[in-house]
Amino acid sequence: MKTHEKVTAFLGRHGFLPSSYNINSVIDGLLYDMKKGLSASDSGKNNMSASQDMIPTWGMPPAESPKNKSVIVIDAGGTNFRSCLVSFDENGTASISELEKTSMPGIERELSKKDFFDAIAKNLDHLKNKETKIGFCFSYAMKITPDSDGQVIAFSKEIKAKEVEGSLVGASLADALVARGWNRPEKITLLNDTTAALLAGASNATQGRAYSSYVGFILGTGMNSAYIDSDPIEKLAGVKDSRGKAAPASQIVVCESGKFDKLPRSEFDIEFDKTTNTPGLYVMEKMCSGNYLGPVAGIALKAAAKDGLFSPAVAKAVLEMQKLELKDMDKFFYAPADKETLLGKILSAGTQEDADIAYAILDAFVERSARLASAIIAAAVIKSGKGSSPALPVGIVCDGTTFYKTHNLQYRIRGYLNEVLISQRHLYFEVITVDNDITLGTAVAGLC
Repeated sequence: MKTHEKVTAFLGRHGFLPSSYNINSVIDGLLYDMKKGLSASDSGKNNMSASQDMIPTWGMPPAESPKNKSVIVIDAGGTNFRSCLVSFDENGTASISELEKTSMPGIERELSKKDFFDAIAKNLDHLKNKETKIGFCFSYAMKITPDSDGQVIAFSKEIKAKEVEGSLVGASLADALVARGWNRPEKITLLNDTTAALLAGASNATQGRAYSSYVGFILGTGMNSAYIDSDPIEKLAGVKDSRGKAAPASQIVVCESGKFDKLPRSEFDIEFDKTTNTPGLYVMEKMCSGNYLGPVAGIALKAAAKDGLFSPAVAKAVLEMQKLELKDMDKFFYAPADKETLLGKILSAGTQEDADIAYAILDAFVERSARLASAIIAAAVIKSGKGSSPALPVGIVCDGTTFYKTHNLQYRIRGYLNEVLISQRHLYFEVITVDNDITLGTAVAGLC
């Protein structure tokens, strides 16, 4: 009996077959959800309501990079909290200084609203009063106000700060900074990491290269996308900012793609979801982002052990395994024969077939992640309405260690995008890599 036959039968029995996630079908579901989330009629919540928040940002990329200006930059990501000063010279070239990194507040324990913002303010002591404007990349679901603050909708990535939900991040942080002896900042501009990535791509275009639009895509601890919508957004009709200005006709929209829920889940997904802080939410994110790939795949390995796919010694070790993370999967993918890794040690007690079965099961999770990520990116490109000109492709700025470092993931994503966008739809794109994209994009936003 061939390994792939056995593994396919096992995965099918538990409702997990990567090939069942047809990329074009997922794209169709995403586009329905995106359009529903932008409409004014999505008020009553039911199973066919939008699961993605589709957050208008009221902003567009600037025509050129800032010049002769500096700004404080905060990047609150899924695991790390970074802060620094970014300065642009007379040519618009950016430099980063006074960078400090610590852990994201709320990872270890539940924090009150006061404790959460006090922790952030304390992390910024090294930048006290060094600039009057702050760009704050806050990588969690939030409603962007017309005046560039952000109201927290919900936390993902297992951050524990329930009391913060509903708060205005910029206003709350400003109060916390003043309490620590700061001058009240002139402005704190909130944005998502996908918006920051998009802005970095738009403000760092290579000379001689032009793009019709931009998409920001993050696949790291979490997962999300942003794009530029060229159509007026129906749910903003009649909404104005504090100066009485109506919403722009074109603007960056943050999708909150990780919340998409109109696709089937396997037994492994459902079992893992019950153990998280947000059961029933962030369905797509839990199926393919870095914070979840390892734990869900670990459940699959244990199921395989119970179903008799492994030899007795390996099955026993797998069932005793406490925790599997994506980094453990990658160590095995890149060096299957290394007996010093978590999985290598477990599998060293068995046969080559044990190793092959484990590899095939784990690789199925990478394959599904590639298919779902490709659908998210493609849907953003399609919804932008751009990319029909080969010489003016859509620039896709990708960020995240899961995207770049997970074994074979980015290559599969690029291949699927070539197929569903260029070959099938004649929509052209180019994946762009910008060094320090989140930091630079946040700086640009903070100075707009």
